[in-house]
Amino acid sequence: MTRDDFVDRQQAVAPQAAGDESLASGPPGAQEAAHSRLVQRLRRRYAAELPLLPPGAPSRTAMRQTYAALREAGHDCGSALRIVRQLVIERLVVLDCERQAPLETVTDAMTELAEVALDIAHDHVMQELSARHGEPLGADGQAARLWIVGMGKLGARELNVSSDIDLIYIYDQDGETRGDARGAQRISNHELFGKAVKAIYSLIGDVTEHGFVFRVDLALRPNGNSGPPAVSLDALEEYFLVQGREWERFAWLKSRVVAPQCNKVDGSVLALRGVVLPFVFRRYLDYRVFDALRDLHRQIREQALRRCAGHPERANDVKLSRGGIREIEFTVQLLQVVRGGQFPELRTRSTLDALPRLAQAGLMPLESAQTLAQAYVFLRQLEHRIQYLDDQQTHTLPTSDDDLAWIARTLGHASTSEMLDQFFAYREQVAEEFDKLLGGPKANGLCKGGACKKGKPEGPELDDLLPQLPERFRTQLEAWRADPRIQSLRDEVRLRLRRLIQRTALWLKQGDVTEDAALRFGNWLETLLRRDSYLALLLERPTVHERLLRILGAAKWPARYLMQHPGVIDELASESVLDERFDRAAFDRELETRRAALRSTGEDDEETLLNLLRRAHHAETFRTLARDVEGRLTTEQVSDDLSALAETVLDVTLRWSWTFLRRRHRQEPHFAVIAYGKLGGKELGYGSDLDIVFVYEDDHEDAPEVYANFVRKLINWLTVKTAEGDLFEIDTALRPNGNSGLLATSFEAYANYQQRRGSNTAWTWEHQAITRARMILDDHTTLRPRFDAVREAVITAARDRESLRGEILAMREKLRAAIPVRGGKFDLKHSPGGMIDAEFVVQFLVLADAAEHPGLVPNLGNIALLQRAEAAGLLPEGVGHHAASAYRTLRRLQHKARLDEAPTQLDPALVAHERDAILALWRCVFG
Repeated sequence: MTRDDFVDRQQAVAPQAAGDESLASGPPGAQEAAHSRLVQRLRRRYAAELPLLPPGAPSRTAMRQTYAALREAGHDCGSALRIVRQLVIERLVVLDCERQAPLETVTDAMTELAEVALDIAHDHVMQELSARHGEPLGADGQAARLWIVGMGKLGARELNVSSDIDLIYIYDQDGETRGDARGAQRISNHELFGKAVKAIYSLIGDVTEHGFVFRVDLALRPNGNSGPPAVSLDALEEYFLVQGREWERFAWLKSRVVAPQCNKVDGSVLALRGVVLPFVFRRYLDYRVFDALRDLHRQIREQALRRCAGHPERANDVKLSRGGIREIEFTVQLLQVVRGGQFPELRTRSTLDALPRLAQAGLMPLESAQTLAQAYVFLRQLEHRIQYLDDQQTHTLPTSDDDLAWIARTLGHASTSEMLDQFFAYREQVAEEFDKLLGGPKANGLCKGGACKKGKPEGPELDDLLPQLPERFRTQLEAWRADPRIQSLRDEVRLRLRRLIQRTALWLKQGDVTEDAALRFGNWLETLLRRDSYLALLLERPTVHERLLRILGAAKWPARYLMQHPGVIDELASESVLDERFDRAAFDRELETRRAALRSTGEDDEETLLNLLRRAHHAETFRTLARDVEGRLTTEQVSDDLSALAETVLDVTLRWSWTFLRRRHRQEPHFAVIAYGKLGGKELGYGSDLDIVFVYEDDHEDAPEVYANFVRKLINWLTVKTAEGDLFEIDTALRPNGNSGLLATSFEAYANYQQRRGSNTAWTWEHQAITRARMILDDHTTLRPRFDAVREAVITAARDRESLRGEILAMREKLRAAIPVRGGKFDLKHSPGGMIDAEFVVQFLVLADAAEHPGLVPNLGNIALLQRAEAAGLLPEGVGHHAASAYRTLRRLQHKARLDEAPTQLDPALVAHERDAILALWRCVFG
């Protein structure tokens, strides 16, 4: 039945219903619960027992009190549990339909009812079995435990009022029962716990004169209904490794030990979590689950259609039909499973809790998350009202006009028509969001700029395309045909690979990508043949594939970076990635959020944090790289962002590594980092090492030893290679006394060292270095202004101009001799008129003239300082500005050459203008 059918039918019966006061429209109020046939039966059957449940929303404590009262009244365990269930249901209908209780009131109460019932049943059954067979023991003689694991809505604390409960029984140790001298029969733990499962099932699920407590479903256990009723932890782990299927990851996402209940999480429960988490959340982004969830959804949809055959009203199933509850859950779970391995903050069982987390992580627009949350609440409340009518496990809107009018009223709608409008609107919104992610015609990722048909891209098949492709790419593809590595891949992996190549070839034929891009893409794929999750990612996200090809076609170095860090390609999925800039505060917040999430799951060990830092750094570097090759950033902006990124990573690493330092004498280090070289001048490039010096200000007697150990740990955190690679190469040669000096020195010692050499021309190279120095981190100290004062004192110290000139010229000649340029080429950096000449001129002008011209003191970079020197009259008009422009051009050419792994030595004629501008600068200053 469609929406129009519902509305037409409602309008046809409106005159009849209008005269019935019990169905009059208006806000819900007293006695609305009485419309429920279930409530009517319960009030007749349990009139004497209803007062046993304390007033208000049913709580765990209230349920246990009611259970105890029923036991004292003579009811056995099973009957008491069933009566408690009926009293709780009656109360929830009243609270929901007459007092507009929030959704959580109902779901929390039903979840706690299940937990209380299972806990009581578990204890009752285990006492009886232990009396017959003795206590179950493990190999170490310790008591073995049986856990009841709640799945699905029970695990997520989202249980509805007529839901079955999906359970899996796990025990921690194999062994056998103790037995005893009184004749208790010794049996294996496996057999004992199997008996327990059957007995608990009977206590909870059998239908008696008081009904049931919950319908129980054990089909989600390993090997389904053919598997043993209770599974050992070791057997579960082996099952996950050998047989675990993708769809089971979604089921275990919501898993939770619900009984026996205890006040704290013990080691055995942590052991279970240690088995489940790696199965559900993979270390790398894993888009293979799209196919698994798509197949699962298709099967559910087909079953729903079969049920609807001959019963059109069943098409309005609030759970399983298009745009229903299940599609909201699938949308959320898919993003959680794909991303939860790297983003532990997404690991939550609750659908409503997960939605804002997905929005905060940038995986879903905030508006979409809010819409899905509103739809979820509405559909779940609608589902409850459907089930309140007769306590049937149904999710289909009733056909009775009276029932529909009652549902509309208790949901706060003025009419059935208004309620149905809301229902169908939410379904369309949910379906649209679901189709964007998984279910729509474009979601299979096989199309670009056109409709898709049966999972194949429009246009010719790959075999038909081959003769039309450029020779180099055609040769590469033909070589793949005979490659044994390709032939040995699983069928589904080969299919993914073929579809990706087919799409790439089609785009190449259409002129959308270059042959270089296609060739580099092929080379990149060859390194990932056994990591087909990336193939799945590209199939699911054609926009990512397209952007990836553009980046690969732009230069060689990005292709090499992507081979080292393939997971970063998912950064291309963001629509705004190319328009943004690095945000230091946001990057820091995200890392702290993710560390807090790891801490909450007990996973914040050193190795995990090292990998977290590396993944975050690689992803952010790749974002900058993508903007760079797309021409969205200038060379200076690239350096600014890479320098800011390095500073932020250093800052986070410093904070985190300190917490792992043994024998630290305070909560926070009194420590600072001074940057030299490219980082000091904010001219960092991709892969640049960091020239840094470490100082502290701490009077504690253990400070020298503590900070020396801290620097060693800090350097190790930055440089050690893990499974995710490394962060930076660190150079500390510019510290006081060079490589023979202490790794960490007190600031006072650093200041004394610098100032003793302030006017000593024998240390000119150190003075040149400090012109580009700046303090980048200053944790819990006030050293930054003092460092600036020391730097200024060194720079502005009185010097003999001619001696300084001689020292700098001599240093320049040493560098020229060490790196000769042959073949008549012009080296962008080292040749006369190259970048180093401009840098040496700037350093000379700063050291020689900053005392008279304070505008040269700040560390502003070579371009700005050349312009200031000209403005101060130290250079003839135009010389500084022309040299600054030339320097900018040479930096850009050098940056472009390194990106494409091309030589930085060019035909002199190509840069004659820039070379001449810098040579003119050199002559003006040095003659």
